[in-house]
Amino acid sequence: MADTLKLEMVTPYKRVLSEEVDEIIAPGVAGELGFLPNHTPLLTTLKIGELTYRQGGNTFHVALNWGYVEIEDDKVIILAETAEPADQIDLARAKAALGRAEDALKKLEPEDKDFRIMESALERAIIRIQVAGHK
Repeated sequence: MADTLKLEMVTPYKRVLSEEVDEIIAPGVAGELGFLPNHTPLLTTLKIGELTYRQGGNTFHVALNWGYVEIEDDKVIILAETAEPADQIDLARAKAALGRAEDALKKLEPEDKDFRIMESALERAIIRIQVAGHK
């Protein structure tokens, strides 16, 4: 029985991380997902949210933007549209994105085709700010 999980996180642009971890909590579309060693195989989707993982006594945070997670044989593979560890988030840029999304939503009606796009942009900005607070 394994004591750790191998976490591989990639985006279309780069490999974000490859680490041995003790525990993972991910933002699943139906709620938070927790993974420990010897987890049952699973393939599911992820939503915009904060992913955390623990290594020993340290907890790390990642802002995640949609994706998929697969776990099998103590290996967790996360394919995400974007993934930013807390220490790599530009807080000023995230706050500017929040302001732009809020301004755009004030001018749009829920029926407008861009409304959902701006809602997602707002959600991403909020998560990035939240995760950056864990630096």
